Amino acid sequence: MSYVGPDFDPPQPRRPRRRPLTVAVAALVPGALLGWLVYEAVGGSGGGASEAVGTPTSSSSAPASASVPKSTDDEKPSPSPSSTPSKTPSTSAPAASGPLKGKVVVIDPGHNPSNFQHTAEINKKVNIGTNWKECDTTGTSTNSGYTEAKFTLDVAHRLRTLLEKQGATVKLTQDGDRTYGPCVDERARIGNKAHADAVVSIHADGAGAGQRGFHVILPGSVHAGAADTRPIVASSADLGERIAGNFVRVTGSAPSNYVGDGTGLVTRKDLGGLNLSTVPKVFIECGNMRDTKDAAQLTSGAWRQKAAQGISEGIVSFLRG
Repeated sequence: MSYVGPDFDPPQPRRPRRRPLTVAVAALVPGALLGWLVYEAVGGSGGGASEAVGTPTSSSSAPASASVPKSTDDEKPSPSPSSTPSKTPSTSAPAASGPLKGKVVVIDPGHNPSNFQHTAEINKKVNIGTNWKECDTTGTSTNSGYTEAKFTLDVAHRLRTLLEKQGATVKLTQDGDRTYGPCVDERARIGNKAHADAVVSIHADGAGAGQRGFHVILPGSVHAGAADTRPIVASSADLGERIAGNFVRVTGSAPSNYVGDGTGLVTRKDLGGLNLSTVPKVFIECGNMRDTKDAAQLTSGAWRQKAAQGISEGIVSFLRG
């Protein structure tokens, strides 16, 4: 995601390492992280990124002007947006059987492919409980023009298919069927009204070249105005840790090298989509679209399938306990 707009304030100064979360992730996927280190040592390329915090590691930076390959997989075009915002999110039919039968998962594909055509609407302020922010943003893109909004929808569709095979009922906050948005407050309400067992908001970052790796954003403890995340902080952390661990294992991507102190986990209190949620919810920044190495992965259909698989396995692990 591009950190300009409603849920993307300029990053705050880095805080001391959060040892409990670090220990949790280390305990969750020691084999996966060790495997990645071996992979990187023999010349593999990691992936993922997000908020621009700290100084890029020079050894991993790539020229911003380098060519980034466009997606080569056969992507289905998004449905044509309607003339007015949709009131009902896309919902799958309940599965007949499966380990997740009876579970509801809401997938929140970040941004909207048509947001750039509706700047007045998405710039309108909405109440996120603690303060007011813009409805939404256009998101970011790779240097070659592959947009974050297209990326998030593609991963969301792949993730939905995987979760439905497990028996879950899956709802999307938007499916390319709206003229813009939904706004960040409505995105939170969709998960709340669905009584979702888990909500995952999918994004990709727009940080500087050389800043690489994924990270999962967890809700901090907020109790102000209409926002009260205290009941979901622990469960959301559990969800986020499981997604981070499985994302490392399945994709081979490294945790962010510029936020999260190498854990792949970041806690924030300034995101309306998290602050207004009453059900377990996290964001995942799958990679940095502005870094050529990460962009090569994000534009690959095969890698996006791995990303969806890693997120899915984290959700399944969380819901099965």
